[in-house]
Amino acid sequence: MKDNDKQKKLRFAIFGNEYQAKKSQAVFKIIAILQQREAEVLIDRPFYNFITSGQRMEINVDGVFDGDDFTADFAISMGGDGTLLKTATRVGGKNIPIIGVNIGRLGFLAGVNPSEIEQAMAAVFEGRYDVREHSVIKIETSDGDSIVGSPYALNDIALLKRDHASMISIRASIDDEYVMTYQADGLIVTTPTGSTAYSLSNGGPIIAPGTGTLCLTAVAPHSLNVRPIVVPDTSVITLKVESRSHSFLAAVDGRSTSLHEGTVVHISKAPFCTRIVRFAHRHYFSTLRDKMMWGMDQR
Repeated sequence: MKDNDKQKKLRFAIFGNEYQAKKSQAVFKIIAILQQREAEVLIDRPFYNFITSGQRMEINVDGVFDGDDFTADFAISMGGDGTLLKTATRVGGKNIPIIGVNIGRLGFLAGVNPSEIEQAMAAVFEGRYDVREHSVIKIETSDGDSIVGSPYALNDIALLKRDHASMISIRASIDDEYVMTYQADGLIVTTPTGSTAYSLSNGGPIIAPGTGTLCLTAVAPHSLNVRPIVVPDTSVITLKVESRSHSFLAAVDGRSTSLHEGTVVHISKAPFCTRIVRFAHRHYFSTLRDKMMWGMDQR
């Protein structure tokens, strides 16, 4: 690291879980550590309001920001993997690396435990970290229907039947070549990052980061011979849905939008990546073993 890099005052934008009081306590620790190192600390307004108004606690930061009106050297996500997904949406194409502090349950993406905060921040200031790029996908509709929140997903985009509705019919094409028509409760298009989430629970494969692929996984397919399909992430996936309820849901990293039957959906790779900070003691396959008990024999 160069001398002028050491003298640079780093700026951090903090995002957090706004619903569970106990999970907000670690923010005081991380702010104290950053301020000891003379960093500039900004905080997302909903999280700031939750702490100051909802919890009636004082917090001393350099600024509060709204929406995507912020710049920073690093974003810090304080919560579980869901909070990190929301942080990734807010960061969007800003190219800001995200540090995930796990105050949730699983913490597959958010790799820093509360007890490791001081160690992790020291590594950041000393340059002892790597940044891994995670591909992002986007959804576009034929009739321009707006998607709730952002059209970009770090994990997955799923087309699903409405509650209590019959299964839906999804005609799928890849790069304008017809693949098949799924009769199922839904279809998930997942990135490698999201392969250990909703897709995995529906029988999809675990896909290692950096493989440059997407996977199509059916949700409760009517036919037992339907299996997941892995395709290059340069592909454009086109889906058309028919439903007895005349509508269906498009879930983008869990944010659901109701779309009309007959809407043509296009899913493709986004023009930017989500950058997540990884530290030397964290590796993908060890995380699989530790967090998901992958391959462990309990006999």
